[in-house]
Amino acid sequence: MESRPRTLWLRTEPLHAVIYFDEECRGIGRSVGLKGFWTGYFATRTAPMGRIGPEAATAALGVFAPGMVARTLPDAWRTVTPERLIELRARLAAGALRRVVPGIESLAGRLVPPLTAMVADASPLARPVFAANRPLCDRTDPVESLWQLTTALREFRGDAHVAALADHGLDAPEALVLAAATDRVPREGIRLDRGWSEAEWVDAEERLRSRGLIDAESAATPRGHRERDLVEDTTDRLAARLLRPLAESAVDELLAALEPPARQVLGAELLPFPNPIGLPRPF
Repeated sequence: MESRPRTLWLRTEPLHAVIYFDEECRGIGRSVGLKGFWTGYFATRTAPMGRIGPEAATAALGVFAPGMVARTLPDAWRTVTPERLIELRARLAAGALRRVVPGIESLAGRLVPPLTAMVADASPLARPVFAANRPLCDRTDPVESLWQLTTALREFRGDAHVAALADHGLDAPEALVLAAATDRVPREGIRLDRGWSEAEWVDAEERLRSRGLIDAESAATPRGHRERDLVEDTTDRLAARLLRPLAESAVDELLAALEPPARQVLGAELLPFPNPIGLPRPF
């Protein structure tokens, strides 16, 4: 049985993820004059942090190659302001949710209050991406609010996950190699999507092999599987902080209410499986 913090992720991540996989949302960068999906991705995801540069963005996002980020930031800010992207992403994401989840407006009225309580109570300390998204949740449109709240929650967990990787001594390419070796993400796709060269990937494999985490065929060893499970357990433990303001019964009610829209998003086949965010097939 999944823990409550992990179930929260499984049932909010699909709602947030429309921003990456819905066709209109994927075109957000091009719609404002940016070139290519990834320029739009980095500008849109980091927009809440302002006109951030590549060094801070690379550190905050955790697993992207520095050169990949540097090719997009800070140049993107010459074309579009962070403020414009913040508004545009909320509108487009809400539109995507309306298309794939009929009745999402009424459901938002039920989901927004407990999600708001969780976001308001959570500490921004040492959670830079969450801290930047936290003030953006109070929106006039209820579906935009719902999307922004799920975004703040996933960035809280994302910040926790980056901290867990660092605590377990994994750098960015090592983290991805181990995730691929444990079949959480597709190997070749994740290497290219995160901007690492074949040589950088092979070097990371060698470092993990020397620590006994992967074998000669780059499959995870039992020790490697345990290490990756420990990373997930640490992430769940840190993300459990989000549940503190709600009684257990209220948490269970919230998770039950989130299940149908999460299933509908996944059932709309917007997300591929496997996918680079590690979301498993529909639960």
